[in-house]
Amino acid sequence: MSAEPVPAGLPEDASRAHAPGKIILSGEHAVVYGAPALAVAVAIYTEVWFRPIHPSDGLKTVFEQVSQGAFYPLSRLGHFKQSLDRRFDSFLRGELKVQQILQRPDDLIVYTLMSLAQRLPMPGKSPGHCLPVPGQLGGTSALPLGAGMGSSASIIAATMVLYETLLDRLHSTEERFEWVRFCERLQHGKGGAIDAAAVTHGGAVRVQGDSRHAPAIAPGHGIWRGDGWYWVLHGKPDSSTGECVAAVREAHGDDQALWQGFEACTDAFQAALETDSSPLESLRENHRLLRRIGVVPEAAARFVEEVELAGGAAKICGAGSIRGDHGGVILVHQPDAPAMARLMEGHPDLRWAPLHVAPAGAAFGAPQ
Repeated sequence: MSAEPVPAGLPEDASRAHAPGKIILSGEHAVVYGAPALAVAVAIYTEVWFRPIHPSDGLKTVFEQVSQGAFYPLSRLGHFKQSLDRRFDSFLRGELKVQQILQRPDDLIVYTLMSLAQRLPMPGKSPGHCLPVPGQLGGTSALPLGAGMGSSASIIAATMVLYETLLDRLHSTEERFEWVRFCERLQHGKGGAIDAAAVTHGGAVRVQGDSRHAPAIAPGHGIWRGDGWYWVLHGKPDSSTGECVAAVREAHGDDQALWQGFEACTDAFQAALETDSSPLESLRENHRLLRRIGVVPEAAARFVEEVELAGGAAKICGAGSIRGDHGGVILVHQPDAPAMARLMEGHPDLRWAPLHVAPAGAAFGAPQ
């Protein structure tokens, strides 16, 4: 079994915050059409830190696994946010593709900071000024990027909690949920409620429309501690979430019977979790439905077939992909642990681990 990577050491003198990732158990894509979705926060974390540096006239980003870093002059940060808002408006008008909104990987983090700056004064500035002080804004993450584990929502939530705490102006969990959705729209074209709910609330969550609540899964259920539940990273998808959502909408957006089938599948899966009965059939049906809408690459489908032949069930847990071989993260339920180990021996290139649910969402300090 591959070990989860340990984030590199953060500066000892820096303030920091963290947020978990997420895995969708059921309902990806269907949630867009009013069907429910189930997700859990996964105990793989993003950490964000800030360290003031003087003299300087800018904000230096240092995000491992995200980019090589960038420099943002303080005097231009207000214009920077406005330019991204205009690019998003151009996307809504059909003039830009979703992947063209952000020009650098770090842009999403700095946009989050400036969105907060419009509402709260930043540390070290007198009233009436709302630019951050110069320094290093950095972080590290054990979450794979662009694979359906909520990496963008996680880094937004951690950045928000970090600056809220530095200012002693904490938001409620509900306010954080709304702001994560608002900022994440730049990444995916629309802020996802399921990602925002998981990384801000933690635990398990059911989302349907504007309704969110925690399913009644018993504290001793194996899903909380990874007993028979696993995630497998089947490579980074070649198409973005926005591209997949658009392709599915064009091909199946009006097929109400299809989305009702997804809803029935999610309800059956939730009932299995709440009654501690077998979810294998509902998981297998979910996979078949995802195949029907065309977001499961053939290589990922062959892996799921191997899991089923070994007595388990599996499905992609994100948007999937409409091209290429990689499907992103895959949820596996295999009650037979030795059978899972034997299966993964045949896939030494795939990262995998038991699913451990994070009981809490974004918070100040390091993960416990």
